[in-house]
Amino acid sequence: MTTASEARSPAPTAATAPTAPATPTTPAAATTAATTTAATGHELLAAYRPGADRAFLAGPTRTLLAEGLHRAVPDPAEAGRILAAARAEGRDAVVVGAIPFSPGRPAELFVPERVHVAAPVGEDVRAPAPGARTGETAWTRRPVPAPEGYRDAVARAVRLMDGPTDLAKVVLARTLELTAADGIDIPAMVARLLHRDPRGYTFAVPAGGTATLVGASPELLLSRRGTQVVSNPLAGSAARSDDPVEDRRRAEALTRSAKDLAEHAFVVDAVRRALAPHCTHLVAPERPSLLRTAAMWHLSTTVTGTLRDPSTSALDLALALHPTPAVCGTPTDRARELIGELEPFDRGLYTGVVGWGDATGDGEWVVTLRCAEADGDRLRLFAGAGVVAASVPAHELAETAAKFRTFLHAVGLEDTE
Repeated sequence: MTTASEARSPAPTAATAPTAPATPTTPAAATTAATTTAATGHELLAAYRPGADRAFLAGPTRTLLAEGLHRAVPDPAEAGRILAAARAEGRDAVVVGAIPFSPGRPAELFVPERVHVAAPVGEDVRAPAPGARTGETAWTRRPVPAPEGYRDAVARAVRLMDGPTDLAKVVLARTLELTAADGIDIPAMVARLLHRDPRGYTFAVPAGGTATLVGASPELLLSRRGTQVVSNPLAGSAARSDDPVEDRRRAEALTRSAKDLAEHAFVVDAVRRALAPHCTHLVAPERPSLLRTAAMWHLSTTVTGTLRDPSTSALDLALALHPTPAVCGTPTDRARELIGELEPFDRGLYTGVVGWGDATGDGEWVVTLRCAEADGDRLRLFAGAGVVAASVPAHELAETAAKFRTFLHAVGLEDTE
């Protein structure tokens, strides 16, 4: 567990990031003439424009821009075969995009024609000021469900866990639908997300049809580089405060919260059990540390291991982990069933997986959190909270409101309701 002085320290270092080196190494696609290594991540950010055949991914170790549709990959299980076939033809390739929360749904993955890779964007991103398409007067808002409906759903889940059931945790989400008076500037939102949380994982990928999934996730599901594997599960959260003293108090309270520590333990145990058949020398600290974003404190554990079979890809491992109790619950099937009963919307890609993987098996996949689906003049934000027997409905509602802040900031809004 981190100390109070650690809780006041700067944002988490690369120790919580994947093990790839700070100097960017290009995915396997870099060996093709269609792939370039750009001078800076800023160039890739400036070049990104939304589209069904374009994706932007920025993380602590690299920035990636994919352009052009070589082949769609609706079934993630087929990605390895497709990449291997491309490599056998002398065309190394990379797969990018997102995988939905619900099993059996088609993924929004594709093999691009061109991949550009650069160093991390860093912390000097210029955030566009709120303009005609951002700001308080430019949006109308509709929460789904309404706040009281969300509190009722949490209360119902708590009652179920108080009775005879094997359900130990369920993650319940809600949405906030924003409609823009003058359209949505997706590249500006991406830049503002990067500016606010430069050490997270910022993404903008196709979401089906004309939609784009945009977000800034704090949670690394799985990174593989060679035989080295890293997962950084997060569970247990507290909202940040603008007052430094109160912010420190909240961080320290989180490290002592029995409810949040139990919630975190569910997730870490599930990650270790899922990775154990695939890894040797699997290591996880006994106690979580603190990870902070601009909006939230999170309990964080970095799990590392060495692959038993080098042919097991990062995407294979990500699929073995997905969904973790951090986004679904425990046990998975019962939690998913209850989510279907209590959430009055389709999660789609939210709480799925987003990232990239190359033909060697290396890759980086993050949990699709702090995100929104942008389509035309509509922006649908998602936020969830882990519900256990000790949960208080009003507290879980407040946690989702705090998580909305990441994206509300990106459009010039600071509060939810």
